[in-house]
Amino acid sequence: MPRVADHDARHGQITDAVQRLIVRDGLTAVTVARTAAEAGMSVGLVQHYFTAKDEMLLATFTRVNGRFTARVDEVVNRGEAEGRTIAEMLRQALAELMPLDDARREEFLVRLAFADQAAHNTRLAAVQRETLVGIRSRVAQAIRNGTACGEVTQGVDAADQALHIVAFAEGLALHTHIDPDGTPKPATVAALDDRLGRVFTGTCRHAPLG
Repeated sequence: MPRVADHDARHGQITDAVQRLIVRDGLTAVTVARTAAEAGMSVGLVQHYFTAKDEMLLATFTRVNGRFTARVDEVVNRGEAEGRTIAEMLRQALAELMPLDDARREEFLVRLAFADQAAHNTRLAAVQRETLVGIRSRVAQAIRNGTACGEVTQGVDAADQALHIVAFAEGLALHTHIDPDGTPKPATVAALDDRLGRVFTGTCRHAPLG
């Protein structure tokens, strides 16, 4: 077990170093040697865990997307425990895509860098596609759950609306990145609320009264 834990820790140390390099200097600045220096380890040790630069990049991209997914799970679990509406939980979950603080800004820069690289790398493109499909799937499920509890009108096409909502959220994230002064956090959250309010128009029948 300690050997597995050590492996995971080293793996994370390396991918965190790759992320810092991308945020600071861009994706093209990432090399095995620079990653080793950033992580505070030898080139040989980095190569022990990743035999090629592409493997290192793929692991970093997967890790960044995994962090987002984990935060969404936390939002849902906390929201359910607190009795929040599905619309509220969905807004909080989508806000995790937005570059609204240092951690999310760094993750957004990494996703942006990999989006360009994925156009020419089928393995990165597969991770990108899987993540996007997963987000849309979860939004669609939230809409179906909203239909079941009364927050969403019967007959709403969950998959269609999920596509619209996720596309809007990703576009909003890009605007927030390009023009942070023009899209401050309150305006970003209000825009999300407005978009979700067009789908979640009802009141949950299971919500506590008063």
